[in-house]
Amino acid sequence: MAARSKPDSPDEQPTPATVRTQEYAAGTGWDVGQTAPDDAYRALDAAGTGELTGPVLHSHPGGYARQIVAKGGLITEGVKRELDAAENTED
Repeated sequence: MAARSKPDSPDEQPTPATVRTQEYAAGTGWDVGQTAPDDAYRALDAAGTGELTGPVLHSHPGGYARQIVAKGGLITEGVKRELDAAENTED
């Protein structure tokens, strides 16, 4: 006959369950920590000094331009600063 196991002691506590936290992807948008919904470019001035000029465009403007962020890229503090600076210089 099989031996019965000794009943658990009242002092023993069950091991707490380990719950994994759920990780969610950052939202899509133009705020820090989000993923860019589209490419963002700014044209460089025609004089060749390399200064950014004009508004943020979501496709390459032709000529010389600087890509601020690619679609799906992380919006960092620096990207947000450049996007905000472009908004402040629009005519």
